[in-house]
Amino acid sequence: MAKFNKKFSSPILANILKGSLIAVSISLILILLFAVLIKLTNIPDVAISPVNQVIKIISIFFGCFLCLKKLPQKGLLTGSFVGMLYTVLAFLIFSLLGGTFSFNLTLLSDIIFATIIGGICGIMAVNKKIKQ
Repeated sequence: MAKFNKKFSSPILANILKGSLIAVSISLILILLFAVLIKLTNIPDVAISPVNQVIKIISIFFGCFLCLKKLPQKGLLTGSFVGMLYTVLAFLIFSLLGGTFSFNLTLLSDIIFATIIGGICGIMAVNKKIKQ
């Protein structure tokens, strides 16, 4: 057990928290911009859900990339946790803003989706080689 605690130490946890907070911040900005765009144009309602998914992917990608690129390994695990924590934080923030908490299958599917996307982005971030 000591080996696991040493390898999965507080710098990794700090990167997970930092990546999730960055992802939530990016989501807030992009959703605000999208809301303004909706208000100014006639974007159909059917476009809202796909755009929200793209915003989630972009947010998780940048959260993972900015915080995990210096890690030597564990991109899948740390990226997955970034995606999972991002979803929980985003759910709490947007539920508070909306004034309603709704635990349902949509939330579960969002957690699964974000965990998978986070894992993929974490792998990409950790394996990114910087050209000298």
